[in-house]
Amino acid sequence: MNLDRDQLISLAREVLTLEASAVAALSERIDGDFVEACQLLYGCRGRVVVTGMGKSGHIGGKAAATLASTGTPAFFVHPGEASHGDLGMITDEDVVIAISNSGETDEILTILPLIKRLHAPLITMTGNPESRLARQADVNLDISVEQEACPLNLAPTTSTTVTLALCDALAVSLLKGRGFTAEDFARSPPGGKLGRRLLLSVGDIMHPVERTPKVSPRAMLVEALEEMSGKGLGFTTVVDDAGRLLGVYTDGDLRRTLDRQVDVRSTPVEQLMTTPCETTTADMLAVEALNQMEGRILTLPVVDENHIVIGALHMHDLLRAGVV
Repeated sequence: MNLDRDQLISLAREVLTLEASAVAALSERIDGDFVEACQLLYGCRGRVVVTGMGKSGHIGGKAAATLASTGTPAFFVHPGEASHGDLGMITDEDVVIAISNSGETDEILTILPLIKRLHAPLITMTGNPESRLARQADVNLDISVEQEACPLNLAPTTSTTVTLALCDALAVSLLKGRGFTAEDFARSPPGGKLGRRLLLSVGDIMHPVERTPKVSPRAMLVEALEEMSGKGLGFTTVVDDAGRLLGVYTDGDLRRTLDRQVDVRSTPVEQLMTTPCETTTADMLAVEALNQMEGRILTLPVVDENHIVIGALHMHDLLRAGVV
């Protein structure tokens, strides 16, 4: 390594500044062509087919994945493979996005006549609006940059960052245009932590009512402690004869009770319970309940629209479900 610590930091900041400036310059070029591209993509009756070679291909693959997960069906086709049979994946109902910084990529130009013959709308992203590819497009989006972040001005760096940002702008604009929601997104990638956070409701993971500790407000404190120990949730709900929640008695309340030297055998729990108390509902997203609990509450009573206890949500339930 022929660079010292300060030189490495300086170089990294220079790259980030250069790429950020290029993205900022791109925003100034968002105009009617971008709007027309969005309209073509929104009106696509088939799928969006993204193609690109080399680093542009890698960006294209990511762009197709982002579009597909945000409500716009899309897939990536390698231009080299397309000329050997994969072009059959494209139909006249599709829209093609071709990415080439030079606009002169041989592999894309080779399949261009076939795309045009299909009459599939063609959106290009090029750094040269006078290139052969740009001139054949229905819409060309300008991804030109003044220079690459590579000190040799050769390796695609700034140009790929700009292209990626423009693809994200298209995807997000279409997402908003379609009224795509968090629930829609969760159905696209339901696996993993993100899907669990977006899909799981409190009702999916809560302790059912039969495993939820409950006592009458007239119960002596010793009975409440026995109920707490038997159900193991660190609290008990206090409910009236109809099952409506009146309050809770928790481990924290027990510590405060012991400090006051209260007789646990002769004191009713209603004198020491916490009321009113925080609650959740079965249809609330688990991640919203987590935000309500985090750092303060270990267990939440789950109630219905009549405030009747129907379950309990413990922090361990969230951990087991992978929400935390």
